Amino acid sequence: MIDARVVSIVEDDVSFLRALQLLLRTAGFRVGAFGSAEEFLRTASDTQARCLVVDVHLGAQTGFDVHEGLAAAGRHIPTIFMTGHDDAATRERARHLGAVAFLRKPFDDAALIAAIEDALATPASPAAPRGR
Repeated sequence: MIDARVVSIVEDDVSFLRALQLLLRTAGFRVGAFGSAEEFLRTASDTQARCLVVDVHLGAQTGFDVHEGLAAAGRHIPTIFMTGHDDAATRERARHLGAVAFLRKPFDDAALIAAIEDALATPASPAAPRGR
């Protein structure tokens, strides 16, 4: 059986990652927390995540790279992009990639939870893996 409330977070700021993890667990989500794009992508084929919350700026790879890498592998996970460096080009790219939400840091906890609930309500893509 698939747990429909699994969320993966990719954020390179360790303290912010921990705060998000605590917030989402307290809100009743199962959370996978990853400190880099590379760390997440190493395990992405095994993830049961139904929503991805990813920072746009992650060092060598971006949150956009993560999303595009998943799509290239046939994984279509509803994605929420977050950033502390908001600009029109970044918002447009997130929109073009089909982001469920685009949140500018610092954002309200309720806004993140509402965006995740919207993502979880999104029907699974035909290319998305099904439960076992």
